[in-house]
Amino acid sequence: MLHPSYSDLIEAVNKNVEPGEQPVVQSRYSIVIAAAKRARQIVDGSEPLVKGAAGKKALSTAVQELFEQKVSIMAEETVEEPKTEEEAEATETVEETVEE
Repeated sequence: MLHPSYSDLIEAVNKNVEPGEQPVVQSRYSIVIAAAKRARQIVDGSEPLVKGAAGKKALSTAVQELFEQKVSIMAEETVEEPKTEEEAEATETVEETVEE
């Protein structure tokens, strides 16, 4: 059994969507793609944003980050194309949430 379940994960990701707006994630496919992109970022050296990530696989950590809303999913049309190579390296489809 997966924890959190797909439905719980989709609900957590769409939690801050206002009534009448299009949900950020509408299918299992979207959640899988987002988790895979974040897992690749972690494998490539991005710091995990949840406690207890040491020893866990990158995908498990990515799913936990999505569930705890430590990262947010941005629609592809809102991501601007980078102008320089440095900006390209800094641009991420899954954006880290800054805690205050």
